[in-house]
Amino acid sequence: MELELERTFLLKEMPKDLKNCKSVEVLDIYIPQSAVHPTLRIRRQGDNYEITKKFPIAANDASEHHEYNIPISEKEFEGLSKLKGKRVRKIRYFYPVNNTMAEIDVFLDDLAGLALADFEFNSAEEKANFKMPDFCLADVTQEEFMAGGFLSGKKYSDIKSFLEKYNYSKVKP
Repeated sequence: MELELERTFLLKEMPKDLKNCKSVEVLDIYIPQSAVHPTLRIRRQGDNYEITKKFPIAANDASEHHEYNIPISEKEFEGLSKLKGKRVRKIRYFYPVNNTMAEIDVFLDDLAGLALADFEFNSAEEKANFKMPDFCLADVTQEEFMAGGFLSGKKYSDIKSFLEKYNYSKVKP
């Protein structure tokens, strides 16, 4: 089990030089398909495969999670990927900002136009003192509609009304 401290931001624009950063395609399949916000995920990230169970430590704080990760083989992923689940596909960029690494997710397919930046921290103090970068629009860490399990299986039109309260405009890659 791992403690994850993170904050999530909507992007206002793509950061400069993002295309020069390391990136990988990510496919997440959230199970069960019937859940509004599933917390069990099967992931392919490049040539890495895993099952993850993630849940918040406190009911009112989405920035701190317990996360259980189990590495699996490509064959195991292929078998499990046949289960009915909600899918989401994105390109993840690893973008350095000050002394931390942003994971910038540029969503594909039905969520094209959505882009988020996740920042992970080593301490609650570091998380609390983090200043939002200029390329970000708003902190959406506490917004359930921005969680991966909630976004999975959705179309951009499904979340558009949530995004409008932030005056979010689709970000072009």
